[in-house]
Amino acid sequence: MLISPAFAQTAPAAAAEGGMMASLTGMLPLVLMFVVLYFIMIRPQMKRQKEHKAMIDALAKGDEVVTSGGLLGRVTRMGEGTLHLEIAAGVEVQVQRGSVSQVLPKGSVK
Repeated sequence: MLISPAFAQTAPAAAAEGGMMASLTGMLPLVLMFVVLYFIMIRPQMKRQKEHKAMIDALAKGDEVVTSGGLLGRVTRMGEGTLHLEIAAGVEVQVQRGSVSQVLPKGSVK
């Protein structure tokens, strides 16, 4: 046999003494990893999503915006989930509200 009978008989008694503490100590690194992950990745992403939603909700007719595809334009009409952007004189495109990545200062689009 690979394990001596004396060692096998004393192993459960040793585990029973520090069993609870040993299991908590073993889980501590896993819990710390989740806490660090939350503060480094999840929380900042939720903050960016909240700011982007507030920006999209605050859009108004006449605002100058940049879409995620790189189009620059002025908001001419607004629907429930879409915007109509004038990207050149007489040229209007329809985009989703979520595709707006930035609101520019007035006078940026010529």
